[in-house]
Amino acid sequence: FKALKENEGKNKIEPAQKRILEAAIRDAELSGVGLEGETKERFNQIQLELAELATKFSNNLLDATKAFKLKLTSKEEIDGLPSSCLSLAAQAARTEGEENATPEYGPWIITLDYPSYLPFMKYSNNRELREKLYKAFITRASTGNLDNNPLIERILDLRQQKATILDFDTYAQLSLARKMAPDVDAVEKLMEELRSVSYNAAEQDLEELKAFAQNDDLKQWDTTFWSQKQREAKFSFNEEELRPYFPLPQVLQGLFALAKRIFDVTITPADGEAPVWHEDVRYFQIANETGDIIAHFYLDPYSRPSEKRGGAWMNDCIGRAKMRKDGNVSTRLPVAYLICNQTPPVDDKPSLMTFSEVETLFHEFGHGLQHMLTKVNYAGAAGINNVEWDAVELPSQFMENWCYDQATLFGMAKHYQTGETLPEHYYQKLLAARNYMSGSGMLRQLHFSFLDLELHHRYQPGGEETPFQVRDRIAKTTTVMAPLPEDSFLCAFGHIFSGSYAAGYYSYKWAEVLSADAFAAFEEAGLEDEVAIAATGKRFRDTVLALGGSVHPMEVFKAFRGREPKTEPLLRHNGLLSIA
Repeated sequence: FKALKENEGKNKIEPAQKRILEAAIRDAELSGVGLEGETKERFNQIQLELAELATKFSNNLLDATKAFKLKLTSKEEIDGLPSSCLSLAAQAARTEGEENATPEYGPWIITLDYPSYLPFMKYSNNRELREKLYKAFITRASTGNLDNNPLIERILDLRQQKATILDFDTYAQLSLARKMAPDVDAVEKLMEELRSVSYNAAEQDLEELKAFAQNDDLKQWDTTFWSQKQREAKFSFNEEELRPYFPLPQVLQGLFALAKRIFDVTITPADGEAPVWHEDVRYFQIANETGDIIAHFYLDPYSRPSEKRGGAWMNDCIGRAKMRKDGNVSTRLPVAYLICNQTPPVDDKPSLMTFSEVETLFHEFGHGLQHMLTKVNYAGAAGINNVEWDAVELPSQFMENWCYDQATLFGMAKHYQTGETLPEHYYQKLLAARNYMSGSGMLRQLHFSFLDLELHHRYQPGGEETPFQVRDRIAKTTTVMAPLPEDSFLCAFGHIFSGSYAAGYYSYKWAEVLSADAFAAFEEAGLEDEVAIAATGKRFRDTVLALGGSVHPMEVFKAFRGREPKTEPLLRHNGLLSIA
C-alpha cells in the first residue's frame, strides 16, 4: 500500500495504468489499510460485526420465508390458478409429507417463495386468500426470534461509524467513492426527474386499473391480480405463443448479424478448437473488420438443473492482456463464458425461446462484447474490469433495446417449421406490452432507491425518526398506494442489508438511463440509415466497448455521446414523455 502511494504522483505510466493504480489505492483505503492503532482495531471490529449481521439478516429472511405455508384443500381455494402453479403447489405438499398430493386433487401448499407467491397473487380468484398471503409476505422477518428490526438499526449505525472513520460524512458518500455517479445530489437530481413523471403515470395506471376492475376500492392484494387480467385483455397473447418464432439457431444468427451491422465484427463457429465441459457447449470466434481474430466465447445455452444453477450470466474465462515472454511482447486474446438456461431441443424441435429469453441472451451478450472488444492491454482495466458498479450494465441493457428494433426482430423471428416471419400484430403487442404500467414499475424502483439513499445519507441512527418512519415519509412521494401500517418491507430488503447494494440501489435506474441514452444515439442517426448506424456503432465500440475500465465511465460516456447522460430517452422508451 505504501509503495503504491509513493508511486501515485509519478507520471511515467499510461492513463490505463494510472487508473488501475488509483483504484487499488482507493480500495485499500476503503478497506482500512491506512488506519493505525485503536482506530484500526475499531474498524476491523465494525467490519466483522457488519459481516455477521448481513448473514443473520439473510438467514432470518430465508427462515421466515420458509416458515409460512398456506395449505389448500378445496377447489374453491385454487380457483383461477394455472396448471404450472398447481404442479408446484402439489410438489410443495409432497415435500411436507402429503405423499399423495397431485396437481388435480391436491392438497396444495403455497409458500412465500417468489415462484409460488407471485403466480398465486396474479391468478387466484380467491380475494380472501390473496389478502392472507400478501400480509404474510409484507411482514416476513419482522417478529419473534427472526425479527430483523434491531439488525437494521445496528447495521445503519455501524455503517455510519465506518464512514466517519474513513473521513466521509455519510455512508452514502463512502459508497459513491467507488461509483460513476459523482455525488448524492447528482443521483437524487436524476431520480427526481424520473420520479416526477412516473408518479403521475402510476396514478393514471391505478385509475385505469380501478376502472377495469370496476372497483374504486382496490387493495394492495388486488393490484397484481387485476393488472394480470388487464394485461391479458389488452395484449391477448402469452409468451408461449411466440416460442415457435424464436428457435435458438435463428436467434443467434440474428444476434451475430446485428454485431456485424453495428460493430463490424464477424462471429463464426470454432467448435472443436477448445475443450468443452458438456456436449451442448458451443465455441465461437470473433474477427474484426480486417479478418483478424480478436476474441472467442463459449455458449452454454440449455438448462441442466442437476448440475447448473438457474439464471443467465457472463463470466470472463481469459482477460485481454499484454504478455512478455523471452523478450517478445504479445497480446493475450479475451475469452468469455455466456451461460443461459433455455429449454433444450426435444425430438426434432430446436430450442424454442420465449421473448424474455431472447432479451436475456442479448443482455448477456452485451456484457460479453465489453469483455471481448476491449482494446486495453492491462488486465486490471480490460473489458469489464475496473468499471464502476453503476456503469457496468450499460452495454448489456443497451443490447436489449435492439430486440425491439423492427429490422433486428424481423430478421431473426421466423417460425421454425414454416419460416414465416413473426406477424406484425405480435410486434405491435410486444411494443405495447413493454410499456404496460411502466410508470408504476419505475416508481416502485425509485421508491427503493430513494429509501436506500435516505437511510444511508440523512437518517440519524438513534435520532428522532426510526427507519420505518423514514420509509413512510419517502412513500408519500414514491407510492400511489400507501404501505399498510403493518408493512415491514425493510425487514426483507436484502439488497441493501445483506447484499452489495447499500447506497447503491439507484444503480439499476442509473444504468438504464445510460443505456437508453446510448441507444437514442442510434435512433437519432436513423435506424434505417445503415451508413449512419455503422458510424455510430464504431463510435460506441471505440469508447464504451474498447476503453473498459481504463477511463472513468462519465468520460467514456461523454466521448461517445458528446455530453452527459439525459433522462429523456429512458422516459420516451417507457412511453412516459407524453405524461411529462
